[in-house]
Amino acid sequence: MRTRREPVGVVGVIGPWNNPLINSFGDAIPALAAGNAVVLKPSEHTPLTALMMQSMAAECGWPEGVFQVVTGARATGEALVDAVDFVMFTGSTRSGRAVAARAAARLIPCSLELGGKDALIVLADAPLERAVNVAVHGAFFNAGQVCTSVERVYVEAPLYDRFVQAAAARIGELRTGASHGLGTTDIGAITFPGQLDIIEEHLRDAASRGARILAGGRITRIPGRFVEPTLLVDVDHSMRCMREETFGPTLPVMKVNSAEQAVELANDSEYGLQATIVTRDTRRARRLAARLRVGVVTINDSQSNYMALGLPMGGWNNSGLGVRHGAEGIRKYTRLQAVTVNAHPMRRDPHMLPFRPAGYRLMISLLKVLYTPRIRARRTRKDPR
Repeated sequence: MRTRREPVGVVGVIGPWNNPLINSFGDAIPALAAGNAVVLKPSEHTPLTALMMQSMAAECGWPEGVFQVVTGARATGEALVDAVDFVMFTGSTRSGRAVAARAAARLIPCSLELGGKDALIVLADAPLERAVNVAVHGAFFNAGQVCTSVERVYVEAPLYDRFVQAAAARIGELRTGASHGLGTTDIGAITFPGQLDIIEEHLRDAASRGARILAGGRITRIPGRFVEPTLLVDVDHSMRCMREETFGPTLPVMKVNSAEQAVELANDSEYGLQATIVTRDTRRARRLAARLRVGVVTINDSQSNYMALGLPMGGWNNSGLGVRHGAEGIRKYTRLQAVTVNAHPMRRDPHMLPFRPAGYRLMISLLKVLYTPRIRARRTRKDPR
């Protein structure tokens, strides 16, 4: 007995507007490595990166047609799903459902990397400076426009006040605005115009329900679209900023009485992409990680897994289907075939048609020889009498 794999054929990659290199062309690489041709449709808001990669691939001498880019909006994506043998989609949960339904109508496989509401749990024994750095970087890297961004924080009560104070101070050090050279800014622009409206709505909703802004919060639209890194406290799960994907530079922090409560709140979400735990006790963190209903858990770090390309990365619940990266991130672009070989075939096996009494008796005798001793031994172990 053996198995073999072969390429699925043509893979359609539909990419998002954020991180258009690694989240679009990056998914084409394992599909190509598995032996497929790839058609990449980037977001209509950020098509230039994909077009540049197509030009570079041609310049490098890739076979004609093995990697193609098509641009456009929804209609282009629908046409792509209708034409390929496998779909890799990265984007919102709402759009992912539509892609999955369209792929299902054709009975073709798909892999979906969708939204998240990633939680950070800070235990009472956590090193304060490390916890703050993990939170600030995890929430504000790329202005929060990353699916694995820290979008909500649960801090155990004994450390809460010190954590909030230190986080506010660190956020005050961050620079927001257009870059004028390497290292001249920390928080850049909001890429997609509609995203700025969502961020503003989440902040307004939180304030109306009793949340306080301890740092940042200012939004500017001209020139450019910028949101200052924002620290929110006195938050709870009635607020959109704790339940819906914000995808911006906000950090809502909630006080909890115990790690158990933090895990319960972290799991109180329709999403299940990623979570982070900060503590000195890594054994305890592993036990807590096993209780989190997410596809990835990072301990004492944030987003580091995304560059650990040997590890699978994928969401649970409404955060997606399948994984990218790791061995499974390549195998998903293949079909699996099982092969059995009868190396010493007889002219006719006892179980073959037409049925004969002698054949039945032979099979019954073989079954008794094979399984009766095991059954008796099992019964003896259960009943030592």
